[in-house]
Amino acid sequence: MTWRLLDGPAGALRTYATAADADAPPGSVLVLAHELPLIKNGAADTARTFPALADRLAEESGWRVVTAALRGAGGSEGDFSAEGWLEDLAFVMDHERDPTSRFSLAGFGLGGALALHLAAADQRVRSVACLGTPDDVSGYGADPEALLARCRYSGVVRTPGFPADPVAWAAQLSALQPLEDAERLGDRALLVLHGAADGEVPVAAGRALAEAAGAEAELRVVPGAGHWLRADPRVVATLIGWLERQR
Repeated sequence: MTWRLLDGPAGALRTYATAADADAPPGSVLVLAHELPLIKNGAADTARTFPALADRLAEESGWRVVTAALRGAGGSEGDFSAEGWLEDLAFVMDHERDPTSRFSLAGFGLGGALALHLAAADQRVRSVACLGTPDDVSGYGADPEALLARCRYSGVVRTPGFPADPVAWAAQLSALQPLEDAERLGDRALLVLHGAADGEVPVAAGRALAEAAGAEAELRVVPGAGHWLRADPRVVATLIGWLERQR
């Protein structure tokens, strides 16, 4: 499992990509978006296990799977911002230069809100999976100084003096409207995966996202699971089954 370095919008961007299976639908690409780290110095390990997850999903589904350590995380240059992470994810999609590519996005936590927002405005995205995703991210930016302290604590913001305007920086999160973005998916598929024992984001958030998306949404609540779903074999199996249905 070897990360590659791309010249991203904010400098070096660490990315990982698998090869597509010959039997996979032409141009099928799954992009994984990680969460915002919470623990001290957690940025260094953010996305560390995503290559293994990408390999497993690719092996079982035949899809090409791509992920990135978004700016400020996992060794990528730059500092976290909502607009910056959206820009990085869009860059990863654009880097898949095959004009026939159709994308599915799978995001964890805040990454799910980013995935929904990108999909709502980009018809190349045919389906979205949200894992432990909040239905309302306004709480993240309600206290800009607290958010900045949290981001410095985890390491996704490291540059002295960044951001120049903490209030404007935190306000970027207001562009993410998960319920509205889920509704804007229209007839595209949405998978909502949520841990029944999620202590970070209540199960009600997952139900609200599924309800907003309507008939094309599928809600799966995983018994006994918490917020960190990426290593749960039941979650991985559900993702694989969902990808199979996107063929």
